This record gives sequence, structure tokens and C-alpha cells, in this order.
Amino acid sequence: MKKVIQDIYNIWIKDEGEGFSGVFSATGSDGVIYQQACGYRNRAEELPNTIDTAFGIASGTKLFTGLAVCKLIDEKKLSLEDRLCDLLTYDLGQIDKRVTVFHLLTHTSGVGDYIDEDAEDCEEQLQALYDKYPVQLWTWLEYYLQMITPLPPKFEPGERYGYSNSGFILLGLVIEAVSGLPYQQFVQDRIIKPCNLTHTGFYRMDSLPANTALGYMEDEDTKEWRTNIFSLPVLGGSDGGLFTCAGDLDKLWRAVFANKILSEEMTQSFLKSQVMIDEECGESYGLGVYRNIEDDKVSYYAVGGDSGVDFFTAYFPESKIVVSALGNTDMNTFDLLDESFEVLA
Repeated sequence: MKKVIQDIYNIWIKDEGEGFSGVFSATGSDGVIYQQACGYRNRAEELPNTIDTAFGIASGTKLFTGLAVCKLIDEKKLSLEDRLCDLLTYDLGQIDKRVTVFHLLTHTSGVGDYIDEDAEDCEEQLQALYDKYPVQLWTWLEYYLQMITPLPPKFEPGERYGYSNSGFILLGLVIEAVSGLPYQQFVQDRIIKPCNLTHTGFYRMDSLPANTALGYMEDEDTKEWRTNIFSLPVLGGSDGGLFTCAGDLDKLWRAVFANKILSEEMTQSFLKSQVMIDEECGESYGLGVYRNIEDDKVSYYAVGGDSGVDFFTAYFPESKIVVSALGNTDMNTFDLLDESFEVLA
């Protein structure tokens, strides 16, 4: 198995991944199968990335948010049928009153997205958003409402799948309303600590702990590298911004499948296909996690990408293998994920 995984990585590095800065990791139930760290977590001081380095995972955070919501459902403090308008006391503007927790968890709410990733000018829209709302102010979830509530719905609730960052911000606010804790604290107390994730957290971009990678973007004109500190919210929220490392991702997946985070029944609901994304490709979505089917074999994954952030993590139940790639540049590792599906599933 080590040779198989090593070949997957080496072929990708040769064909597409030259210059990859980050960590690639494959672990089994008996421990490490193959791991590789390359590039720098701090380019100016030439501090190398190591296997234990923590990286931002952007939308990979939604995996944690989904688990947090399901935990509250497990505790009978929330249900999938609860309507957003009954859970939050804020003025929700143009958000449809029929939107439920289920719609938000499965990206079927149709809520207008403050970061519309379907738009061709998404990057330009995002920069305009940061110009209007400086990133150093994005420290609490309520702040996002002014960007979300004026937006018209994209489609009727339950009509179809439509990836939504806004939906997961709203889920974070639901977690806060139901638990009485800030979203980040709830995830820390109820998921990160119990799973013994020792290098995972919502770290401030301007106060990163030791052995945490700075994210880097290459200037198209000067070809110089600059950090992403002015290109992402200063503190991660329920739609993205968590930091973690390869070893903690291994712990997380194994805790999920050992029913240590959720009850067995809730775990199955979390993992079950709730909405189809691409039937031809066998891609669907659960309650905060992606599902992939290759030759009738199911694997589960989370992905994330942003300025100076590239991420995926996947779990293959039959072999009990966790494969993760965490990068601190804009390089896209999705082809490496696809190759992992084809070979390991």
C-alpha cells in the first residue's frame, strides 16, 4: 500500500504539483503509511513545513460545523426540521422563512451567498467585499449578517444543491443561539478537545502559534510572494478559517467512524447521501461532508481553497485509510484527490 500511495503522490508532483508547499499524508489503522512535507511555513525565514505543521483549511471547516450541528441534534436541542426564522432573533431580511436546518446543512437553502463561488467574477467580488468590510473586523458571526440578509434568494428552499458559504455562517449563528457559546468555543469544547486534536483551532491570522504555516500568494506581475493576512478574515468562522494538521485529521476521521463524536444513528445520518451533486460522477453530500462513489465503494471527504490555502482530506472506510493534503499556496490539489479516489476506492 505504501508503494501505491507513494506513486500517486510522485506522479502528481511530476505532472502537476511541482512547487507544492505543504504536507501530504496517508495513514492507516496501524499508523503512518506515507507522508511528505515540502516548502516553507515561513518563506522569509526559510522555516520548513513539517509533518506536524498546522495549515488553514478554508471551507474544510464546514466538516467541523456539520458535526457541531449534528451534535446538538443528537442532544435533542435542535432538529433538522427547525426553521431558521424560529431559531434566530435577528432581522433575516430576504432569507426565505421556509429555510430549515436541513436546507442549510445540505446546501439546499437557496440563501443568497455573500461569496458567490458560481460567479465568474467571484475573486473580484470578494476583493470588493474586503474593501467594504475590512478583514480585521471579521471576528464574530453576527458581523456577516449585513452581507447576507440583503441578498435575494438564489432558488426555492429544497429545490436543488447550491454551495453556500452564507448557509454555514447561519448554521454557526444557530449553534451560538442554541448552545449559548460562541461558535468557535463550542467547536473547541465539544469536538476539538474531546478528540484530542492538539494542533487544531481558530487561530487569529495576526497571532498564529508555533509551527503554523503562513499562507502565501504569488503576485502575478512581480512574481513575489506575499502572505494572505489581508486576504482572509482575521478569525475563522463557521464557513471557513480553521487551522489543523495531518495528524489531527486522522484522529478526527477515526473518531467519527468510531461514533465517538455522534451517536451511531446520528453518524449514519451525517454520512448518508442527503442530496445529489453530480449523479454521473457519483458525488453527493451528507450533513456537512462530501461523498464519492467509485465502483460502488463510498469514500468521504472535505475540501477547501482560498487565498494562500489549499486543502483536502478523505477517508476510505474499507481500507480505513485517511489521505490529506494541506497546502499554504494557491496550488490546486483536487487532481491528487481524484487520483486517490480512483486508486484507493
